[in-house]
Amino acid sequence: MKRNPLIPFLFIALIGIGLVFVLSIKGLGDEREIASGGKEPAKEENANASPEEIYKQSCVSCHGENYEGVSGPSLKGVGEKRDVGGIKEKIQNGGGGMPAGLVPEEKLDEMAKWVSEIK
Repeated sequence: MKRNPLIPFLFIALIGIGLVFVLSIKGLGDEREIASGGKEPAKEENANASPEEIYKQSCVSCHGENYEGVSGPSLKGVGEKRDVGGIKEKIQNGGGGMPAGLVPEEKLDEMAKWVSEIK
């Protein structure tokens, strides 16, 4: 009985293609964890935090140590451009590159007032 020499290559190719699909589906499930650096937002820790602490934990990477703006806009004088309600809405809903949900619901008013006072 003579065996076809292409069968092992076909078998290996099918296993490889199947493996690619399985790993792709697994990767889709892991994308949120990868994007957050393996950390879930610590809502419990933020519940008792001051606005400054929340800023240092969630905002400083985009808005800078001195509120000067890095990848996000500067926060200096934002209270002169928007009212506290507009700032609260932006913090709550995100948009324009800013993620929503970085500040716990019970701290939104306090955080918006604090941001409006940054000079």
